[in-house]
Amino acid sequence: MKRYAVLVTIHIILITTFSITAYVLCEKQLWFSSLLAIVLLIATGIDLYLMQMKQTAMMHRLVDSIRFNDLTQTFQPPFRDRSMRELAEELSQVIKSFRSQLLDEEVKHQFYENLLNKVDTAVLVADRNGCVLWMNQAATTQLGQEPQLPAELLKVPIHEAQVIGVHRNGVLQEMAISSTLFVAQGKEQLLINLKNIHSVLERNEMEAWQKLIRVLTHEIMNSITPIISLSDTLTERSASQSMNENEYRIMLQAMQTIHRRSKGLLDFVENYRRLTRIPRPVCTYVNGNELLSDLQKLFMEADIRFQLPEEELTLYIDRAQIEQIVINLIKNAREACIRISHPEITVHLAKDAFGSIVLTVRDNGEGILPEVMDKIFVPFFTTKTTGSGIGLSLCKQLMNLHGGTITACSEKGKGSCFTLTFPHHA
Repeated sequence: MKRYAVLVTIHIILITTFSITAYVLCEKQLWFSSLLAIVLLIATGIDLYLMQMKQTAMMHRLVDSIRFNDLTQTFQPPFRDRSMRELAEELSQVIKSFRSQLLDEEVKHQFYENLLNKVDTAVLVADRNGCVLWMNQAATTQLGQEPQLPAELLKVPIHEAQVIGVHRNGVLQEMAISSTLFVAQGKEQLLINLKNIHSVLERNEMEAWQKLIRVLTHEIMNSITPIISLSDTLTERSASQSMNENEYRIMLQAMQTIHRRSKGLLDFVENYRRLTRIPRPVCTYVNGNELLSDLQKLFMEADIRFQLPEEELTLYIDRAQIEQIVINLIKNAREACIRISHPEITVHLAKDAFGSIVLTVRDNGEGILPEVMDKIFVPFFTTKTTGSGIGLSLCKQLMNLHGGTITACSEKGKGSCFTLTFPHHA
């Protein structure tokens, strides 16, 4: 760069000298010498201009290579100058490094795009107006190449997962959707995660029906089989004209058995009707301390402890229905602790780590066998000899109607814990 600076300085000095010389010669009317000085002045100016244009041309090549993504360019120094040579080498190195970075970014882009296209979950990006900016292959399969999101998707609140119905080619599809808002290049955009769960819901529904049918079949067959057998016996005995006292007594016992089993079957059907006719909850705001305090008055035993929340908690519930759930859980806990020498049942209300209000009923009873844990909420399933099998199923349905959940965990010989989780309400 020093040589280039010296050349520019010499050109400036020559231009200045030739300008002064031409002026002085013109004043002395030495026209030929003046013309020669002017020619030398112009030649020096042109040479300086060409020097600058060579450097400018190199800069233009750099700009054009970046603008048109032509990153194969190399640069040669416009002058035989060490500094200029180093500058040209640095520009060539910058272009090479830039090309390498772009290649790495392209490889990452291809990797992530291929990865997103392989997953079965639809992922798409849209602006706040619902205009689709990008979608993976699964999203294209589910929604097609529509440039605009369906109106149903835009109604889902941001950062909240929901299951919605989307009409696609005249067919209603159940989809789980969640969206996240982010800012890219100064513009707000939505990252939407969409999964068609229609087949999953159908499979779960079929499994639930199969479990219910197995329980119904078992219960009905247990009642119908002895009724049919006794009916056949009575029919055979009634065919004979004479009947002694012993035969009459046997027939009376058979008739009583038929009546008892028929009544049991009628009660079973009535329980099924109760399970399918649950009234919708009428929710109001209820103070958590008051709820537990009133329940505590119903269970004054020393082995049943109610732990009131440290802070004031308010639930939006149908109080009568939730009280019925807790009463049912406490009764179940009592039965689980019958053979325990020092039974302990604890009812606790608090907030969990996510800010939801949870009510737990915990006991140190016999626990639930692992092989029946997935069946305890199935209607009519029971391990009790006198149980109807609708208690926990009724609790689950009531919690679903409240928009909450009921879960259970248990360890054989160490007790069980049932947890009611209530949704957030403003």
